[in-house]
Amino acid sequence: MCAAFTTARERDGLRAFVREEFRPGAGRTRFRLSGGEFLAVRQKRRGALRRALVLAVATAAVACGHPASARAGEPFPSLGVPSQLRAETPGSPQGAPAPLYGPPGRPAGPPAVPPTTREAIIGRAEKWIRAKVPYAMSGYWSDGYRQDCSGFVSMAWNLDRSEWTGSLTSVAERISKDQLEPGDILLFHNAKDPENGSHVTLFGGWTDSSRTRYTAYEQTRPATRKQATPYAYWTNSAQFLPYRYRGLAEGGGRNADGYPGRETWRRLFS
Repeated sequence: MCAAFTTARERDGLRAFVREEFRPGAGRTRFRLSGGEFLAVRQKRRGALRRALVLAVATAAVACGHPASARAGEPFPSLGVPSQLRAETPGSPQGAPAPLYGPPGRPAGPPAVPPTTREAIIGRAEKWIRAKVPYAMSGYWSDGYRQDCSGFVSMAWNLDRSEWTGSLTSVAERISKDQLEPGDILLFHNAKDPENGSHVTLFGGWTDSSRTRYTAYEQTRPATRKQATPYAYWTNSAQFLPYRYRGLAEGGGRNADGYPGRETWRRLFS
């Protein structure tokens, strides 16, 4: 039995690989590698380095997972930019307007504006939360809506088709931050490059009286989630604008004992 090692030697400014074998009772024998053997050794070393790097990245990704919520039904605490957002930025792919259950064709004409209530909007959003609907910009859930961010809002608003971030404003009106109530949305549509950051979240209510964080319902990778989120969003915050569905069957005024949305939130979840 012998032990073999490949080492690098430098002489007169030239680097060469040398193979050394150690045999019991025979001492050490040294061989200079040929060109082909040298390339094989170098390739093997690079492969080992590459595998070590992939393993390190994978280990770090696992360590960046979300902490579990303290109790079922509570929004996840916001401890920093979620790891999947860091991975997705700046791309936010989404589908185009489409009929329920998807193709065959793009809808014609403006979308209908069926009436609904705030309670119904949040109730539909909660169904996707419980089902953990996986994100898919070309997939359609059992209720017919596309499984991306704009499809999720279309479902929550009970629209007759899946809209996209560039068309949701046709069924909504601009409001101010102070007017936000559960069931409204925060929308960023990048008209110049729709797949670069465009996103929409469903507003679920403020989580603090200073109105710096809110509960966001959203469809993102890997699945539908509800999480305490800094206003207006983790990324491109200044670009997110508040909107209210025009088919809302109830008003959304200010509550006297706290902040906008508090009383509706209590009715829904207390």
